Amino acid sequence: MNDYSIMKELKRLKSIRGSGTELISVYIPQGFQLTEEISKLREEYSQSSNIKSKSTRTNVLGAIDKIIQYLRLYKQTPKNGLAIFSGNISDNPSKTSIEIFSIEPPTPLGVNIYRCDSTFMLEPLEMILSNQESYCILTMDGREATIGLLKGSHIQVVRRLNSTAHAKVRKGGQSAQRYERAIEESIHDYVKRISESINDVYVQNNFKIKGLLVGGPGPAKEGFLKAHTLNYQIKILGTFDVGYTDEFGLHEVVEKAAELLKEEEAAKERKILERFISERVRNGLAAAGYEETKTALANKQVDTLIISDEIQLHRVTYRCPKEDLTFQRLEYGDERLQKHECGTNMTIEKTEDAAEELIDLAESSNVHIFFASSGSSLGKEFLMGFKGIGAILRYK
Repeated sequence: MNDYSIMKELKRLKSIRGSGTELISVYIPQGFQLTEEISKLREEYSQSSNIKSKSTRTNVLGAIDKIIQYLRLYKQTPKNGLAIFSGNISDNPSKTSIEIFSIEPPTPLGVNIYRCDSTFMLEPLEMILSNQESYCILTMDGREATIGLLKGSHIQVVRRLNSTAHAKVRKGGQSAQRYERAIEESIHDYVKRISESINDVYVQNNFKIKGLLVGGPGPAKEGFLKAHTLNYQIKILGTFDVGYTDEFGLHEVVEKAAELLKEEEAAKERKILERFISERVRNGLAAAGYEETKTALANKQVDTLIISDEIQLHRVTYRCPKEDLTFQRLEYGDERLQKHECGTNMTIEKTEDAAEELIDLAESSNVHIFFASSGSSLGKEFLMGFKGIGAILRYK
């Protein structure tokens, strides 16, 4: 599934409400043994047999059983993990309709979760979609350091380093001055090795990393930054006081940097939409609307395709029985054709997602795709003024 397909599925899942705590969400990380997950679900099934409400108990047991049967179709966990949602989605209290939905995320899941609630738990997937940029993370003190790479919600440990500075002991005959100098040289070497490792991470990722987050329990992190040993192209996004210098510390930094990362995403969106609007106003390198954007994609002119996360654009095929003809038209939202030359007795033969067609064209040409949030003022302007579809062009 591409990002757009996942966004549509999440919107659908978000609209579902259980009559009680009967909707099941299961997140299975990459590499996790499915036999172990099935065993855990059986335990949940056993415990759920004690639920007092008969209808809730029936629905929870039915949802868990459906997930277990679904997992048996897999030989192993998909490479990026798996998110599964199951529960009674019927709006009619007298009827039960237990359905199952599954999503394979575009980047690795790093969490193993079982949740039973009145709504599906969607935050881990929403985080992945809202944060596709890569960030480098460093946690350190005077003795050890860990370097990680954040993409989506997945944190990969890249390297661990240790300092030998405090391991030195004063030996007989060694002057205090020489001892202090040896300590300083070891600290300098430690800082240099950290910087070189971070620089290597940036080089390996062609410097397509948004910035560096630095954390640690003491003043060593500030001393590291004051040394100015990092490549000048590396942007320091922020420093954070955290209690650990290992993988737990990396996760702690990401938690504390949540608001900062949201601001970075908002700044990125603002920059892209302001450029699009500026180019469009002066009739420059921008295309707007479905047809114009599709033509630009077909001609390989597009640098960045911009799609609103609230767009509802369909290509609807109508049949007119009176004259035995079919015709297509683009429709936004829930609008439907009311009248036609052949009369009002028309049937809908097929409905296709027109935005997905543009996304497929963009992906086939390796065009960057950006989803604009309708929650921001510029995002609303883009949705209302340009129907939620546009592109920044390479050339005209």
